[in-house]
Amino acid sequence: MSRVGKKRKLDQSGQDKLYFDSYSDVTIHEEMIADHVRTNAYRMAILRNSESIRGKVVLDVGAGTGVLSMFCVQAGARRVFAVEACSIAEQAASIVRQNGMEDQIQVIRGSVETVDLPEQVDVIVSEWMGYALLHESMLNSVLHARDKWLKPGGLILPNKAELYISPISDPVLEDRLSFWFTVKDRYGVDMSTMFDFARKCIMNSDISVTSVHVEDVLSHPARFAELDLNSVTVDDLRSVTGNFTCRSFGSAAVSGFCVHFTVTFPCPDRPLVLSTSPSTSETHWKQAVLYLDAPVEVVQDTVLSGEVRMFPSEESARHICINVDYTIGEQKRQTKTFSIPDWSSESNTQ
Repeated sequence: MSRVGKKRKLDQSGQDKLYFDSYSDVTIHEEMIADHVRTNAYRMAILRNSESIRGKVVLDVGAGTGVLSMFCVQAGARRVFAVEACSIAEQAASIVRQNGMEDQIQVIRGSVETVDLPEQVDVIVSEWMGYALLHESMLNSVLHARDKWLKPGGLILPNKAELYISPISDPVLEDRLSFWFTVKDRYGVDMSTMFDFARKCIMNSDISVTSVHVEDVLSHPARFAELDLNSVTVDDLRSVTGNFTCRSFGSAAVSGFCVHFTVTFPCPDRPLVLSTSPSTSETHWKQAVLYLDAPVEVVQDTVLSGEVRMFPSEESARHICINVDYTIGEQKRQTKTFSIPDWSSESNTQ
């Protein structure tokens, strides 16, 4: 399939089909289950909440292979509705039977917006987070389930999310750009004029999902947004906005900004936090890197400040865009908008 084609805006049903189809293959489920930080955080959070789950009814939104539903049964749930819109639901039902949990877990094929449950639920559990937290917009489905099916005072796992930003340097980027100044010594041909072209190609407006090394982070992370899943609304998610201020650790070239998130599970003893920070164990979410148009030199305690706004893409509501309006030191204020390359524009092209 060619990847060259004109972007076209898909209607909501088309966006949903592409999204759900992407979860019909084994690869993405293998990646998520193999992510020990992610999977074990959910397991421990569910088991630590066994007093709130035992004998209760649970709704698992976007159940996938059903692993969270089975953790809930291990925690004593009386009934679990495992709602899954894509065909992996068939495999989930098979796994449930293989583990002898078919009397407690009912796998329901369909989106949570369209299914009809026989009763209200005491607990909602969901692994809804995407790249940069909000990519894929599955949180909307969790909020729909909360408003329609969760009993007053019911438990949501996780129940809080926080977003952070920090400046970074990228030594690989620096090596790639400086490469063009080395060609003459190697081959006798001066190709330094390629530098500006290479910089524009590499430091573009794509959100780069990659692992950031902690030694390349140039300041303490600044929290710019917090979402309380007990009260946040779908309207709130149309623009998640916050300010940030941080100070550089030392002299370096700022290549861009790194965005990461945490989610928090309420637990009787103390909250359990699942973090995607560069300073913690790597997860399959990695980090979202936003490259500046050109590196900016900073020294110790240079102030970097600005505003971050996250909002759905016009081409596909399931895709996130990030606008950063920022100032570095005494430089003039800059603004740049980033997005994850849109797979909807790659569909049905010749």
